[in-house]
Amino acid sequence: MTSQIIDRVLRLSVYSKLKWTVVVILLFAFVFSIPSKLFNAPTSYVLTDSDGNLLSASIASDGQWRFKNSQLLPDKFKQCIIAYEDKRFYYHIGIDPFAVCRAIRQNLINKRKVSGASTINMQVIRLYRGAKDRNIWNKIIESVIAIRLEFSYRKESILTLYAANAPFGSNVVGLEAAAWRYYGRASDRLSWGEMAALAVLPNAPSLVHPGKNRAELLRKRNDLMDRLYKNGTIDLETAALAKNEPLPGEPKSLPHFAPHLLTRFKKDFLKLKKENESLSTTIQTTIDGRLQKQVNNILFSYHQKWRGNQINNAAAMIVEVESGNILAYVGNVYNTADSSVESYVDVLSSVRSPGSTLKPILYASLLTDGSCLPKQLIPDIPTQINGYTPLNFDLGFDGAVPANLALAKSLNIPAVKMLQQYKYQRFYDVLKQAGITTLYRPPDFYGLSLILGGCEIRPFELAGVYSSIGRMYLHQTQNNGKWNQMDWHMPNYIKRGNRKNNSASEKALTNPLFDYTAMWHTLNAMNEVMRPGEEGLWNQFSSVQKIAWKTGTSFGFRDGWAIGLTPKYCVLVWVGNTTGEGRPDLVGIKTAAPALFEIFRFLPSSDWFETPSSGFTYLPVCHYSGFKAGNDCSIIDTTLVGETAIQSAICPYCRKINLDRTGNFRANESCETPGNMIQQSYFVLPPTMEYYYKQKHSDYTSLPPFRKGCELESSSELDIVYPDNNAKILVPKEITGMKGKTIFVASHKSEDATLFWHLDNTYIGSTQHYHQIALAPVVGKHIITIVDENGNSISRKFEIVATVKN
Repeated sequence: MTSQIIDRVLRLSVYSKLKWTVVVILLFAFVFSIPSKLFNAPTSYVLTDSDGNLLSASIASDGQWRFKNSQLLPDKFKQCIIAYEDKRFYYHIGIDPFAVCRAIRQNLINKRKVSGASTINMQVIRLYRGAKDRNIWNKIIESVIAIRLEFSYRKESILTLYAANAPFGSNVVGLEAAAWRYYGRASDRLSWGEMAALAVLPNAPSLVHPGKNRAELLRKRNDLMDRLYKNGTIDLETAALAKNEPLPGEPKSLPHFAPHLLTRFKKDFLKLKKENESLSTTIQTTIDGRLQKQVNNILFSYHQKWRGNQINNAAAMIVEVESGNILAYVGNVYNTADSSVESYVDVLSSVRSPGSTLKPILYASLLTDGSCLPKQLIPDIPTQINGYTPLNFDLGFDGAVPANLALAKSLNIPAVKMLQQYKYQRFYDVLKQAGITTLYRPPDFYGLSLILGGCEIRPFELAGVYSSIGRMYLHQTQNNGKWNQMDWHMPNYIKRGNRKNNSASEKALTNPLFDYTAMWHTLNAMNEVMRPGEEGLWNQFSSVQKIAWKTGTSFGFRDGWAIGLTPKYCVLVWVGNTTGEGRPDLVGIKTAAPALFEIFRFLPSSDWFETPSSGFTYLPVCHYSGFKAGNDCSIIDTTLVGETAIQSAICPYCRKINLDRTGNFRANESCETPGNMIQQSYFVLPPTMEYYYKQKHSDYTSLPPFRKGCELESSSELDIVYPDNNAKILVPKEITGMKGKTIFVASHKSEDATLFWHLDNTYIGSTQHYHQIALAPVVGKHIITIVDENGNSISRKFEIVATVKN
């Protein structure tokens, strides 16, 4: 008996353990029946503007239009979907017992399925599990998991999951995608009739096909309107008006206002995702939708003119200086009708030759360094540096030009001279520190051509440098004259809230690049440029907005640039061909600049940049040369400069000259007693600089001649303008086929001097007043020698390398 009791107890114990094991297994299965994230299907990349309006979107990788879950589900959709699918949604625990009983009764009476009992929870689970047979077993599984869903999600979240993943016909998934595809608007802007039509579609998505089952779709939509009226959600008039609204038809094309920014976001997504794990494929951008459309229209309008010259592409962007946010991003003129123009290429992200757009950065660097003053004269004469011969755009020479005017006129030779002084290796480092990432080769590869566009940069980064200069200068007071590293960064297009502050995409600059005084002078020099089409009269009108701007043209007329800066906005325009093909008249001032100012006309004007608040001093400078004034300078001005300018060079061009007692001739002790000599200050340029300078400056006073009987003080009276020493000269043939000649040019302080020319020690002729002579030396090395009447001579070596054949 005892053994039987023990045996029974053991059997009950085993049964009890088995029962609890099953219970634990079932409980475990229930708890883990749904993953932490239900839906992992790819979503569309979607951009909205700063107001939430759709800019551009792309289809998801699985071929579906599927937008990210909306966190704020429209109330109209909630009311519609609950009334249509699950009227006791807020009261059941995932399954609706009343609906189950009703469905069983109706199906038994009719001996077929005429009613379902699926709740919204169950439909979410059905969408999650994918296509399954509609049998009783799958219904039970859906019911269990639907109850489990109720424990993990709030009611609002369950509705959001349903709205984001329900099918809406064709390849449209989710409410937001359906609203845009069928009505061309966001879901929160749909009417009752439009929302009701969408609410009935997930139950029968095939009804949306044009011309198919339209009557059934209309009936379902109107039945839903009646339900909403009966439950008090809407009044009778609203229901009647909604029933008269048209049904959705064939899916509409989505807005495509910023396709290139969308492409940029898709490329940036993985990097941005690492910085902000919560980032989704739908983002709100900083783009101003109105400005984006206007810039698109402006570029398209100018594009129609440029196409006549086979200029096919253009790009533009607007950056808000204060924040660094991008307000408009047009990577190219969008033209899907002609694939040959490559309108899909985002030029703002591509590398292009910058032309002269880097000159303001060099000017600011020199001023910060203190090695150049704002109006210091820079030589503008024929120049050859190690075989490199820079030329101004107009092929002319000014002799000498103030540094700020050289920038305003975008003269190439002074820019090369300035870079030679600053050193291209240092300037290379400045560009990299400023945020230019495309200088892939060492500085020696670029050399002095760096300042004339002999490198490639991205327009996006150039706009980032210019806007950072403006932002840094604007904040000088709040930064107490110090350099705030967080003010220097590349432009941003993602609205804050979708990204972390100070992310890796905004690399801050730690070392100061420019002082505030240098930036101020640079901005003012850029404001002095004559505007296209206004014949230099624009600055006579006080209503015209002040803009610091610069144009650029790359070698071979391949790129036309214009970039402008005000205290509020930085605007960049690029014009050219993505193929790199150059075209006549593809120059920045003729193509990009007019579009730049057209864009600025749509932007609110602002006050000009204020003068520096600290870190400056006032320096006496020579009125004629712009150098720091020396003892021999007769007229002295005062200029605001950075503190480093105190150590700048003293004027080398003003010097005291001894005149005879009449004051009309130069004299020395060989012809005049010291007591009778008169000392007078003169602004004296070297002969070559003077030769060109006095052609542009009628007020320039040359030194008076020596009085008869006086000896010349030095041979600096005479100079050879062309060629430079050791120059290599290529002589072309004339159109007639005859051998061409080279024009040799010399200068002399005395306008009446006679010069005697010798080639390889052979006398070839003389000149007076205008010292130019045409020669045709044979191929090889030669020496040109020039002697004046007083026996002063000068020689230059040169080489004729070849003649060009027809």
